[in-house]
Amino acid sequence: MPLVLPPGATVLFQGDSITDAGRDRYADTHLGDGYAALAAERLRAARPGVTVLNRAVSGDRVRDLRARWERDTLAHRPALLSVMVGVNDTWRQFDLGEPSPVEIWERDYRQLLTGLRERYDTRLVLIEPFVVPVIPQQWAWREDLDPRIHAVRRLAAEFDARLLAADGLLNQAARAAGGPEAIADDGVHPTPLGHRVLADAWADLVLGS
Repeated sequence: MPLVLPPGATVLFQGDSITDAGRDRYADTHLGDGYAALAAERLRAARPGVTVLNRAVSGDRVRDLRARWERDTLAHRPALLSVMVGVNDTWRQFDLGEPSPVEIWERDYRQLLTGLRERYDTRLVLIEPFVVPVIPQQWAWREDLDPRIHAVRRLAAEFDARLLAADGLLNQAARAAGGPEAIADDGVHPTPLGHRVLADAWADLVLGS
């Protein structure tokens, strides 16, 4: 079923570098060069008049979202909010030794969504964090990342959100494309093909295509 958006609705993308995708911070409506911009093309064609914004910030973890939630999310009163966050919480444990306990991560994520719903009747798309391992060491990330994926699934059920199961989607796309580098050359940041796979899945989920 397609999501119903009121005329003039604001659709907001939120998250980390995967969503940021090089957006121009000085251009209010610039969407970057990734899946958000590609998905917006289909969304605008199907829902003329919607406003699409991207407020993702490269490197963000849930704690960073919490620090800017009022300014970069709530202030825009989104009719539809799309969030993908979590891989940096895992990554920083492995490259910097900065753990982000999953229980606290899920609690903080839930608090953000609860605060949003207490103020607005916002529809949600929650996108799983993912890794498409390109080096053997990234398989070890699974121990930390998989519980975050399960947490996103719980939150999607709890908040009646559309769930984009990106982890399985992109890993399968990598197999079809001949290898992980075709989808995410460092295992995390999508290639143009990876962004296209994400964008098509997002648009299908929202538009019911």
